[in-house]
This record gives sequence, structure tokens and C-alpha cells, in this order.
Amino acid sequence: MTFGEPLALLGLALVPLAVLAYTSARRRRRRYAVRYTNIAVLAAVSGRSWTRHVPPLLLLGALAALVVALAQPERTVATERREGTVVMVTDTSGSMLASDVRPNRLTAARDAAITLAMKLPRQFRLGLVTFGSSAEQIVAPTTDREAVVAGLRAIRASGATAMGDALQLGLQAARQPITDDSGVQRRLPATIILLSDGKKTRGVDPLEAARSARAARVKVFTISLGTQQGVLTRPDPQGGGQLSEPVPPDVVTLQQIARATGGRYFAAPDAERVRTIYESLGTRVSVRREKRQVTAAFAGGALALIAAGMALALVRGGRLP
Repeated sequence: MTFGEPLALLGLALVPLAVLAYTSARRRRRRYAVRYTNIAVLAAVSGRSWTRHVPPLLLLGALAALVVALAQPERTVATERREGTVVMVTDTSGSMLASDVRPNRLTAARDAAITLAMKLPRQFRLGLVTFGSSAEQIVAPTTDREAVVAGLRAIRASGATAMGDALQLGLQAARQPITDDSGVQRRLPATIILLSDGKKTRGVDPLEAARSARAARVKVFTISLGTQQGVLTRPDPQGGGQLSEPVPPDVVTLQQIARATGGRYFAAPDAERVRTIYESLGTRVSVRREKRQVTAAFAGGALALIAAGMALALVRGGRLP
């Protein structure tokens, strides 16, 4: 919970002061009771039940609730987005053929991305950018899920890793305005999902592209696909046999991109994990978190406590505390 006027919470210092005032008053009453000669009458009037403390405690609770209400308390709630843009930026470099993720990294990523396409609300626009030695927009953001699925099924793995170029291209796609029914152009809330299994080997610095995304208020969720022990096996061009090349994902860079843009980083060491991540992102990006004031709830609670305290005091002793 957050507060619109947090300085008002200093008023909570009144609560312990009120407790001290109440206990001091009780001590004075006890001293007067020692001097009072008719003990039987005094006991009947004052009562010995612990319930005599309940009305003042209710009023103290009301005081605390009123102070909190003055501080304008807010809580964060999740609300469903009616529209938005999601751009998948997917690595298709040669290392995506590594088989540490079964059957290979590219197939696992493609199948998981199809899961996202089916999970995302239909009114959301979904786009696809791939990158190997260069970045390419395969599908511009659209509500046509069949076009996105067809684009995913057509991707092939080859080349180097132009991660920064792809992130810049994905940002351009995400920021592309739409024209509504009234002819007015506007930009939708946008999110980028970046999946990669390796380190940038050419093109612009991915962190520079991440800073651009942050300036545009576009969150980037990053996924590192594969394991640190991943190896790409390919034919030796110099002769017979096979060459084995380590292809660990660049976890550090992907974490930095997510952190810089306010997104989140995920590690996907196997096919089931990457599918689960994409499925959860389909839900995550379709909701937004917003703050709502709950001042009325605290103010109403304070009034209820005051009423309860006054009613109990009148029932017990015929007077207010």
C-alpha cells in the first residue's frame, strides 16, 4: 500500500499520546477511589470488567483509521487491458539449432511463441521480428493470429546475432501508431518480448536499444533460451568430422535489458519452461496495474468504530467514554 500524502501519517503519533492520557486518567480515578468511603457504591458505578476498556480502545482505533485516511492510502490492482501491442523479437541465429533444448532451441521457441499467439487476447496486436546476421520484421503488429503463426512456422536458423538491431526494429514496430474509427492516430500501450540464446556479435549495442525503449516507456521482457553447457555441433568445413562450439546464452545482457526497461528476465533451460513463460506472458501483458485510493474504506471504518465505541459506552454506563 502507498500513500498520496505520507506526511499525514505523522499524526499516528497521537495514538500513543491518547493511550498515555487514558492510562493517566485511570490512575487518577484509582487514587480518588482510595479516598472514597462507600466502596460498595464505587464498585457498582465503576465496574471491574475488562470490557470497560473496549469503548476507549475502539475510539483509539478510529483515530488511527482517520489519520490513515488523511494520508490518502492507495492500493495497486490489476485491471484488464482492452487493447495493446506485443512484439516478439526472436533469435534465429545459427546457435538456435543447438539441441540442449529438445528437439532444438528454435523449435522450442517457435512452439512457445505459437502458444503466446493463441493465449493473447484477440483485440491485441501481435508482431514478429527475427534476427540472425540482420534483423527482419516478419509480421507487422496485427490482430491476424493466423498471419503470425504462419510467420513463426516459416522461420529458419542461420547467421550471427544482431540482437541490438532487432530490439531497435521491434521498438519501431511497437511504437507504430494506429488509426481508429474516427481517423485519429494514436499509439497503443506496447510490450516487447525478446528471446535470445547467445551474445550479440554484430550491430548496435542492445543496451543502447534498451535505453531507447525505456525512454519510450516500452517494457522489454527477456528470455534466455538454453543452458550454459549448450553446444552447437556442425560439419567441419575443412574436412570430415564434426565441430562442437559452446553456445551459452548471454544471461547478463538480457538481465540488464529487462532491468533497464522495467520488464522482467526469465531463464528457459528446457522446452517446457519456455512454453510456460510465454503462456504466462500472454496473461501478464494483457493486464495493467493501477493505483486506486481506498480513503473511503478507512474513513468508513473510523466512523464505524466511533459508533460502536459510543454505543457500547452508553450500554455499559449510560454515558460516553
